[in-house]
Amino acid sequence: MNILDRYIIKRFLVAFVYVVLIVVLILVVIDFTEKSDDFIKANVPFSQVFAEYYFNYIPYIANMFSPISIFIATVFVTARMATHTEIIAILSSGVSLRRILFPYFLGSAFVGIIIFFLIGWVIPNANKVRIAFENEHLIRNDDFHGSDLHLKIAPTTYGYLKSYNGTVNVGTQFTLETIEGKELKSKLKATKITWQPEKSKWLIEDYSIRFIDKGKEKIIRGISKDTAINFTPNDFATTYMLHETFTLPELNNYIEELKEKGAENIEMYLTEKYERYTYPLAIIILTMIGVICSARKSREGTGVQIAFGFLLAVIFILLVLISQSFSNVGSMGPLMASLLPNIIFTFIGLIMYKTVPK
Repeated sequence: MNILDRYIIKRFLVAFVYVVLIVVLILVVIDFTEKSDDFIKANVPFSQVFAEYYFNYIPYIANMFSPISIFIATVFVTARMATHTEIIAILSSGVSLRRILFPYFLGSAFVGIIIFFLIGWVIPNANKVRIAFENEHLIRNDDFHGSDLHLKIAPTTYGYLKSYNGTVNVGTQFTLETIEGKELKSKLKATKITWQPEKSKWLIEDYSIRFIDKGKEKIIRGISKDTAINFTPNDFATTYMLHETFTLPELNNYIEELKEKGAENIEMYLTEKYERYTYPLAIIILTMIGVICSARKSREGTGVQIAFGFLLAVIFILLVLISQSFSNVGSMGPLMASLLPNIIFTFIGLIMYKTVPK
């Protein structure tokens, strides 16, 4: 790196930090204004609100709006350089626009690596505390209670509960069927099923197990029995923001667990996984576009260019949200949903690059 590279990287990173701080401050104030009544009603001390909620909310919200922050910082720094004719002077000295992009690339890659570490490990652990706080004091989810529950426990194993009480973890009229192809291989029926946390097993009561093999049947009956079944009370717990509480290794393990059970609602978790890999790439792409759209000196000043950059960043976030929705309903593959905003903005950047004086 030469002096010019260090000069641009320093200004770029300092601007990014300032923008992040301003965005976070504004959003925290707005969030506190909206939730202050809920905190008072829940009778939660401010020290607990800060330690368990806002201390963990700040990195979450900073990461969420990092595309906007990086874009605004890039446009602000580059537009000011263009306004002060620094860009023109650099280009006149024989330095190409492609070479000017290099320090921005290094700076955004550095930010992207940090963000990957944050969204892979740090923020999920912070979300565990924050979301637990929300569930307890803000959302107030009650223990799960349901009836006529159908479960897919494994690719060929299906369960059914007439009713389930999440307070005591007891289910009634439980059946467990193993079906291979179109043939019923076994069927367990129990009047009552109770979770035993000390054993991590279910206690089935007044049960019968029917085995079918080549047309022959065998029935076993009993009063009570401890048995390991591939589901726990956690499968009935709230899934509110669950995908955001997993570190990257935990997310991979959970996806494999869902696949082993034959679960059909894994698109959300796959999308979350792929987005954690593509998010840092988006930071680099948006930085490059920010340079390109603000490198030209404008008569309207930096304000218009910052507003334009902000608009593009908002459009990017909307594309991310839309692609997530398509993925969650099965209209688009999770990998494509994660890559689509980056692909679209890469083409936008290439088109804009062709129009900028070099």
